[in-house]
Amino acid sequence: MDLSQFFDTFFDEADELLAQMEQLLLELDVDTPDIEQLNAIFRAAHSIKGGAATFGCFQHLAETTHLLENLLDEIRRGEMALRTDMIDTFLETKDVLKSQLDAYRASAVPDEETFSRICGILRQIADEHREALQGGATATAKAAASPAAVAIAATVAAPLATTADSANVQAAPVAVASVPAAAASAVASTDTSLPLCVRISGVSGKDAQSLLEEMGHLGRVLGHEQGAESLTVWVDSTCSADDIEAVCCFIVDGDQIGISREAYGAKSPDASPAVAASVQVEAAAPVAVAVQQAAQEAANVVAQAQSTSAGDISITTNAAPAATMAPAAPRAAAKPAAGAPGADKENTSIRVGVEKVDQVINLVGELVITQAMLAQIASTLDPVLHDRLLNGMEQLERNARDLQESVMSIRMMPMDYVFSRFPRVVRDIATKMGKQIELQTIGRATELDKSLIERIIDPLTHLVRNSLDHGIETPEKRIAAGKDPVGNLMLSAQHSGGNIVIEVSDDGGGLNRERLLQKAISQGIAISENASDDEVWQLIFAPGFSTAEKVTDISGRGVGMDVVRRNIQDMGGHVQLSSTPGEGTTTRIVLPLTLAILDGMSVRVGQETFILPLNHVTESLQPTSDQIYSVTGNERVLLVRGEYLPLVEMHRVFDVAGAQADPMQAIAVIMQAQERRFALLVDHLVGQHQVVVKNLESNYRKVPGVSAATILGDGSVALIIDVFALARANREKSFSAEALLN
Repeated sequence: MDLSQFFDTFFDEADELLAQMEQLLLELDVDTPDIEQLNAIFRAAHSIKGGAATFGCFQHLAETTHLLENLLDEIRRGEMALRTDMIDTFLETKDVLKSQLDAYRASAVPDEETFSRICGILRQIADEHREALQGGATATAKAAASPAAVAIAATVAAPLATTADSANVQAAPVAVASVPAAAASAVASTDTSLPLCVRISGVSGKDAQSLLEEMGHLGRVLGHEQGAESLTVWVDSTCSADDIEAVCCFIVDGDQIGISREAYGAKSPDASPAVAASVQVEAAAPVAVAVQQAAQEAANVVAQAQSTSAGDISITTNAAPAATMAPAAPRAAAKPAAGAPGADKENTSIRVGVEKVDQVINLVGELVITQAMLAQIASTLDPVLHDRLLNGMEQLERNARDLQESVMSIRMMPMDYVFSRFPRVVRDIATKMGKQIELQTIGRATELDKSLIERIIDPLTHLVRNSLDHGIETPEKRIAAGKDPVGNLMLSAQHSGGNIVIEVSDDGGGLNRERLLQKAISQGIAISENASDDEVWQLIFAPGFSTAEKVTDISGRGVGMDVVRRNIQDMGGHVQLSSTPGEGTTTRIVLPLTLAILDGMSVRVGQETFILPLNHVTESLQPTSDQIYSVTGNERVLLVRGEYLPLVEMHRVFDVAGAQADPMQAIAVIMQAQERRFALLVDHLVGQHQVVVKNLESNYRKVPGVSAATILGDGSVALIIDVFALARANREKSFSAEALLN
């Protein structure tokens, strides 16, 4: 079989697992790590390793994850203590794995130097742990092997055994029990001549049969034992335990599998002296049970005395013969296996390429346009003669709108896709700058169109880095200012009408008004010293503007904030900034939920039809003579409830002939862009409806003051107004094409 057809699926799943691994590593408490988080991190590494090993052509990825998996396995089983430097190493390993994955995706070879370096670091951690274990085990063995330790074991067992005799309890004869799972694994783990014993728990009968067949392909099955939900298989194979486990993981979870080397049907001659001390007793006799427990404790002491640097041996008392012996417990809490209750539920999601979704959205858009054309034609028909046709057209309109909304929801993604990458950014930068910063995220489930969610990552990253570098102070400065030494950075997202509002807030020192004004004057930017705070804050969006005292590799070069605003505006949104000295700064980004469909108001100017984005329209009115005032030049303003709004005449902006020039005979539509309001003068209001947005720049060229275009029901093209371009042009008191393009 050509496995290359599954590469893309593997790459996508590995990306998700690496993202999950990073998030869990950042959440781990070093002092008291959560076992479920450790298990999840281990499973992520194990799944990537299993997939990479199965394909056989991703050796670098397989070996790196194998080394990482071994360390994670020892940590989650409590055999290795977690340290902060280990988390740093694991995070670095995750970055290396991501780069390897990207290289394989691009049909390239991963960087050999990076691969060797990270593998060397992981092996060093393992070697240091092994050396520490050997030293500790040797000391324990010497202490436990003393005559006093052996005497204690005998002393503990003797009185209780005498008590059992005096009570005339019929105890099972002292005999050498067959080697239980844990003991067999420990005793025979270094003997490679023994077959592999694979124990699987929580497995259904159907999956047990599949597992037997798979292991038959890996070697010679010497025998097996099958319980109600367990399977034990002895297999003579040249494959390693890791290879067998990787194959089994295609059917069951890794936590359900336990593998050791153990002789098939092993009897007493193969058991260690420690195991020979196991006692079988009747479970119904309480005193006999006490004898069994005492003998067990004595056996444990003797086992410790006889242990070597290989580690302690776990002894288990088992009253069942080898043929019916229960399987060893799984290494960690297992998820429901196939066949277990709730495990047979079908997967409720599918993985579909973005290009296929985009194709469906385009087709639905064309369907909506066709429906609008039919509706316009049907509007000319006599409703009495064609009532059934018109009713059908109304039903078609409702169905088309529902279909449009359903298809658009497919492209919606949660903001967690964006927010999940910032814990790592905050951790790395805070460590580098010697700051203590706590990140808080709100609204991770808030959804945004995929096309926008990918474009918002870079602007948000720049804002976060600015807050970390310039906003939040060092612990010393915060303490001196009476603040908590731990700074707070908050990312939030919420829906507001047809928009999404994303905020980046910090509790740092805030913006310095005087420094901003001094910097503006030194750079020749015209601004009054009496300007409002909002106008002063807007200075940081000027190209090349920066108040940083020194340039760092994090920020301070005077580039970025102007790009942030321009990128947000290109997405149909705007940026708002607020700051309080000594308390912090908040940057607010307002975006439409999607760029594919727009709720618009169609207006007519002369013989031309334009679309105004409905979320920027606040009201419309017909001006009166006492509301219009002339100012410098040819500019006029409109007085609306005590507020003077600039009057923008669309026929002048777009040079439309035959338009209404008398403001009292036209309609003023009050528009809001960012914090500014202005009145847009049009001839007629046509109506409100959803329009399918078509990119004008890619199909024609960039048109000043126009953001996109759409196709109307009569087949004509209508231009969608760029409200932000009009607002910028109004601010400069010029509505030329050059002003609109700036």
